[in-house]
Amino acid sequence: MTYQQTIDYLYAQLPMFSRIGAAAYKEDLHNTITLCNSLDNPQTKFKSIHIAGTNGKGSTSHMLAAMLQQAGYKTGLYTSPHLKDFRERIKINGAMVSEAFVVDFVQKTQQLSEAIQPSFFELTVAMAFEYFAQNKVDIAVVETGLGGRLDSTNIIKPILSIITNIGYDHMNILGDTLEKIAFEKAGIIKQSIPVVIGEYIDATKLIFENKAIACNAPIHFAQDEYEVSDIQFSTRQLTCTVTDRDHNITENFSLDLNGLYQAKNLRAVLCAEGILMQQGFTIENAAEKYALAHVKELTGLHGRWDIINENPLIILDVAHNEDGLRQVIGQATDFLGERKDGDIKRKLHFVIGMVKDKEVSKVLSILPKEACYYFTAAHIPRALPANALKEKAAEFALAGNAYDDVNEALQAAKIQAAKEDVVIVCGSVFLVGEVEI
Repeated sequence: MTYQQTIDYLYAQLPMFSRIGAAAYKEDLHNTITLCNSLDNPQTKFKSIHIAGTNGKGSTSHMLAAMLQQAGYKTGLYTSPHLKDFRERIKINGAMVSEAFVVDFVQKTQQLSEAIQPSFFELTVAMAFEYFAQNKVDIAVVETGLGGRLDSTNIIKPILSIITNIGYDHMNILGDTLEKIAFEKAGIIKQSIPVVIGEYIDATKLIFENKAIACNAPIHFAQDEYEVSDIQFSTRQLTCTVTDRDHNITENFSLDLNGLYQAKNLRAVLCAEGILMQQGFTIENAAEKYALAHVKELTGLHGRWDIINENPLIILDVAHNEDGLRQVIGQATDFLGERKDGDIKRKLHFVIGMVKDKEVSKVLSILPKEACYYFTAAHIPRALPANALKEKAAEFALAGNAYDDVNEALQAAKIQAAKEDVVIVCGSVFLVGEVEI
């Protein structure tokens, strides 16, 4: 098979969560274990860091990977889903997995795959582990796909676990309370392995503490150990001051990931860095600072407060749940305030599409009524049709037109927006991935 034939085979033959939703989710680790057993358990042949959370786990994964590779370590990175190219999911030192490896791996595992019928995600997890093992990475940063306890990635025994935060997402699978969701995410906490919790509330803190005690796992709460202040942002960077409370050290940081929410992720990253250094990793201050200021260049992360146009300001952000969109709306409102021109009232424009199994009403309820809306949908079966989203939005007094394609919707927003306005494309990873830049 050619590479394209291989990718077409994967999409057509294997159940894919991003396309069909919960029907593709396998509630056990059996297939992943079987696949990795057939490959002589590649996941045991490299050190790893395991990252879960409702929001921020992708950014946190990329920041840590950038830091480790800048410090001189051969660093694997497994994340999902991808925006443009399947190979974005599996990288070493920022370089995507080769097409030849993908083809060879699928052919090598095809007979077993047809026998056990793994999901798309289960197979790609095994593919990543085999790639990292074959290339003898020093360490791999592995992001969970969904949840943690039953996630395919949870067959690794990492040297460090990280849970960024807990919010309402994938409630049809993970549970309808924050405590239930936290329980699933806490499933990545392993016996005697340190864990970093990025953010918590009282209800989730107890879940994490109980699991850590049961596993005799040292637990670190980043929001207690690190204080972030003086957060400033521009179209190209975010700067802030961070105080390490335990050591009474204060430093200034500049990030090329300029979403305000990255300040919270930074706490978890710095907390993790300290633990890694205690374990023998050497990360010089210059490498740390350079990496955090060049994450996009080093690891290829996109879709997080990604500014693709200045006038009007056009932002791509993969935020797709209530917590994520609250932060995006807040920052967009701040940007809008900075772009005022005398008494002229500037506007927010939302190019938005969602998937059927999200908490659509919760998201619509927090969107500003005075903004302009362009309802659209990604080209996947799981997408909520644009007209259905428009009709639902009308129940929340949100007005706009429906468009068949995100690029058509974005073009309409460009025409309607004044040069000082702010246009945000959001609501779905897959929608952002279809934007033509």
